[in-house]
Amino acid sequence: MIFAILAMGGIVVASNIGVQFQIAGGWLTWGAFSYPLAFLVTDVTNRLYGPDRAKKVVFWGFAVGLLCSAIGTQIQGAFGPLVTLRIALGSATAFLIAQLIDLGVFSALRDRRWFVAPLTSSIVGSVADTAIFFTIAFAGFFAFPKAWGDVSWAQDTTAVGPLWVGLALADWGVKLGVALLALMPFRFITVRMAQRVA
Repeated sequence: MIFAILAMGGIVVASNIGVQFQIAGGWLTWGAFSYPLAFLVTDVTNRLYGPDRAKKVVFWGFAVGLLCSAIGTQIQGAFGPLVTLRIALGSATAFLIAQLIDLGVFSALRDRRWFVAPLTSSIVGSVADTAIFFTIAFAGFFAFPKAWGDVSWAQDTTAVGPLWVGLALADWGVKLGVALLALMPFRFITVRMAQRVA
């Protein structure tokens, strides 16, 4: 299980670094591609070791995320701290809730065909993660103190509404793609590990 904890920690660190680098004209960051792998780690751990151990891996990832956010709030970038308090709150809340939802959905579906639990739990978890993070971090209707982060730029109008909604949809699209692709390593790892145990 130590490998799962290290993998989760590595994904959280990589995602916190990757989110600083925009791509696709500012609609995405590199972190959007690494972060969904956290669902893969949770699901593999759940399949191999059960929900109790998977929950421990989630809490370790949460702790690493809090540490990354704390460090990020102290590093000054071109427009202020690399991580504002709003983003830190949104990130921590979204991670913990979405991972626990993923864990619960996977556990409820674990006896179905091999792909049902990981795919469904990753999709449901991704919806929760995206909705919670982008709403807390960027929605204009939340009245956080301005010192927690200026989100006026995220309210610019786009074809799908405020910019933050468009960013959320782009992010969610990546998460869906990664959830589908992650079925291959999920199957490979769980089958190989089951053969070793047998």
